[in-house]
Amino acid sequence: MAHLIQLTDVYKIYHMGDEVVHALDGINLTVDQGEFVAIVGQSGSGKSTAMNIIGCLDVPTSGSYHLGGTDVSSMDDDELAEIRNKMLGFIFQQYNLIPKLNVLENVELPLLYAGVSSEERHRRAMEALERVGLADKRKNLPSQLSGGQQQRVSIARALAGKPSVILADEPTGALDSRTGREVLSFLQKLNAEGDTVVLITHDNSIAVKARRIVRLQDGKVIYDGDAEDPQAVVQPSEDLGEEVEKA
Repeated sequence: MAHLIQLTDVYKIYHMGDEVVHALDGINLTVDQGEFVAIVGQSGSGKSTAMNIIGCLDVPTSGSYHLGGTDVSSMDDDELAEIRNKMLGFIFQQYNLIPKLNVLENVELPLLYAGVSSEERHRRAMEALERVGLADKRKNLPSQLSGGQQQRVSIARALAGKPSVILADEPTGALDSRTGREVLSFLQKLNAEGDTVVLITHDNSIAVKARRIVRLQDGKVIYDGDAEDPQAVVQPSEDLGEEVEKA
């Protein structure tokens, strides 16, 4: 059976003046249906570039990316937009809710762009809001909700499209620690119900809430395995320190 996500020997190279930057340096990564994977790394590690490619917001310089068995590596912008609408649900750090639209309208908006009928939009949006426990807030404006509630609306918006993959980019970054834990618990609940979740973060304490951790450094995968393995949260600087001590 084909992997849901498969990156094979993926490079992303930027030319900045005379400097050549390998944002991704030949990474290989697979994610299967029903997994909860955290892609973790410090600033400059390549995790944001990896997210952009997985999210069909960018394409590799070389290598291949298959999403749901379809090669999306060389698609044009229109083709990428279409596959994003069909297969990906995004959760962002800053919620990206439209202030003048109520909760229900915000959740329906991507479905409107996707050409879903009014009746079906309403049904799917309400179903998603019920899953996140906010059906009773459907007529509220975003400004009338707490930060945690706004993030749950953005989760409902992602779910309404019935995506193959939920892609969460630093989803707790704008929240206090308690509310952040609630949102992470909710992502764990969605995964337990069968949703595939890919979480992008720089924070080990968030990454360990996933089942599997993929750690990036300098555009390369330096760890890919069980989130409960102690090696999953070892920082590169700690590795270097250990080597110095041994020397």
